[in-house]
Amino acid sequence: MDDLTILNEVHKGVTMGMASLELVAEKTQDKDLKDDLSFQYNEYQNTLNTVNHKFQEQGEIPDDTPVNTKIMGWTGIQLNTLNDTSNSKLSELLIQGYDMGIIKGVKLLNQNPEASGDVKNILNGFISMQENCIDRLKKFL
Repeated sequence: MDDLTILNEVHKGVTMGMASLELVAEKTQDKDLKDDLSFQYNEYQNTLNTVNHKFQEQGEIPDDTPVNTKIMGWTGIQLNTLNDTSNSKLSELLIQGYDMGIIKGVKLLNQNPEASGDVKNILNGFISMQENCIDRLKKFL
């Protein structure tokens, strides 16, 4: 796997995370949770800006996230919140998504020791950001 493949995976994770945060934010009226989700969204936006800048440096354009992946993410949140939109449930769903992102990120790091330092730093930052988001959401469980 090369740097562009890793950057595409991070880009996909970031855009899916941002979409999930938007969907979850629509499902709560709790100001504290909304504020936290807004903070997390901004963290994702910062990561997206970093990834997009790296693509520009390399004269590349990120791949689009497949439509079926977007639909599955939307459907999953909708189905899992049909009967429960409590802070605990919404936080649990986001934590599960962050866990999947962390696992994918660590696998990418382990499977690609030849990746450039810049790309490894971006990926490590993405993993750390998701770990921080989990810690922030624990108070809402």
